Amino acid sequence: MALCSLRLLLGTLPARAVEDRPCHAQWNAQCMSTIRIAVRLRSELVEQLDRLVPAPHASRSEALRRAVELYLYRLAAEHDAAVYDRMPLTESELSFADDPEAWDLTPQW
Repeated sequence: MALCSLRLLLGTLPARAVEDRPCHAQWNAQCMSTIRIAVRLRSELVEQLDRLVPAPHASRSEALRRAVELYLYRLAAEHDAAVYDRMPLTESELSFADDPEAWDLTPQW
């Protein structure tokens, strides 16, 4: 059961959400923070995309969402790498990372 459906059953949704909106709209208002984006793709890309559906992705939207997530992750990693290139770790920082006893005071996750 979706979290919002559960909240609706338990009465924890705001009264305005229950009274003013039809069911699908109140779910979107309370649970979804997505924005619909229309894109144009070359037919070759769509063919490649369709080979991913239904496995490993359930839909074109899911495959595109995952591709965007991975692309943004890669950009962030490239940015971090560029920062480390400009400001490399010092010898003391590197030795700290290699010393297992240096980590004794860190909290256990």
